[in-house]
Amino acid sequence: MSKHLRVAHDPRGVVTVTLDNAEQHNAFDDQLIAALKQTFETLAADSSVRTVVLAAEGTSFSAGADLGYMKKMAGYSQADNQRDAEQLAAMLSALNNLPMPTIARVQGAAFGGAVGLVSCCDMAVGSERASFCLSEVKLGLIPATISPYVLRAIGERASRRYFTTAERFTASTALQLGLLSEVVAEENLDEACQQLINTLLANGPQAVREAKALALDYGGQTIDAALIHDSSERIARLRVCAEGQEGLAAFFDKRQPSWQR
Repeated sequence: MSKHLRVAHDPRGVVTVTLDNAEQHNAFDDQLIAALKQTFETLAADSSVRTVVLAAEGTSFSAGADLGYMKKMAGYSQADNQRDAEQLAAMLSALNNLPMPTIARVQGAAFGGAVGLVSCCDMAVGSERASFCLSEVKLGLIPATISPYVLRAIGERASRRYFTTAERFTASTALQLGLLSEVVAEENLDEACQQLINTLLANGPQAVREAKALALDYGGQTIDAALIHDSSERIARLRVCAEGQEGLAAFFDKRQPSWQR
């Protein structure tokens, strides 16, 4: 575990993963990338985890890659750089594919790879002073490993603009683009995240995971006979499982289901 990463579990099954290097604006290097990947993989295997919040300390969410780390990469061979890039790509994939819902808590600037972190989360709540920049082209580089997730978050047209201009854009623009789900005053950021958490925890834990899987598995797929059959099988399976039976019984009995007690 990196000294710049904190992981906190609460009794409800909510896990907060916090970037904790405020002095360096939570910039990441190969050690932090490895620690994040390991953390996400561990959480993915833990059935007790119901929601993951990705947060950061200090004034910035993350400045992207650490300057020392970037300088080291500049001296690497192409093969070494590819191996390094694949580690970042693997970490982003681990975050994107977490089976439980994820919430990015964005209190400040998110640059470069940090935009990828936000894009990989299912929801993102930003403060009014949050800002974003896909800054790679300023350095003669491209946002390659994060691009699949950013494209899905903000769409192709906006990606064409912000990948190539490296413009800094505001929280309100990020909201319009779909990168942020909500924008609130900074003093209300924790409350807004908590409201989302409470909403998620009111729902069946297994159903929430299965519902997220629908979005991950069916996004961009052709609606054909195989997909229709698979979707029918999924709902049939949940209707007869213990959680589905409990949820339906609670609804008809006009009582709270077991996961809300």
